[in-house]
Amino acid sequence: MKIYFAASIRGGRDESKTYKKIVKYLKKDNQVLTEHVGDTQLDDQGEIDLSDKEIRDRDIAWLEEADLVIADTTVPSLGVGYELAYAEMIKKPVIILHNEDKSQLSAMITGTDYFLDINSYSDYHEAIQILDRKLVGKRY
Repeated sequence: MKIYFAASIRGGRDESKTYKKIVKYLKKDNQVLTEHVGDTQLDDQGEIDLSDKEIRDRDIAWLEEADLVIADTTVPSLGVGYELAYAEMIKKPVIILHNEDKSQLSAMITGTDYFLDINSYSDYHEAIQILDRKLVGKRY
């Protein structure tokens, strides 16, 4: 399965270690189109080798190619919000992970009927357990 993993880059990299562990878990049985999001060396300046347009166009192509979108919304990010809205527009299945101990999730996400699969976690072990329950043996 092809997975688009969305998480904050320019919005802040405070959770990059968690993203890295999530990407590592997802890569066991899937292709993660956005594995760079889990790179702990990537800072909040993002991918400086690409223009903003190149990043946007590539990411839209990956969203369209993906079978499933998994988004960590713990660190508020305009980009992740855009990606979630785009996923809704093209009717991609979405799993949202959010650490409520660190931030409150936007009403624009919790109030959207399309995003019914919102999952709270307290640490990366719990995030992996959630994904394990949701992904094992399932095809999107």
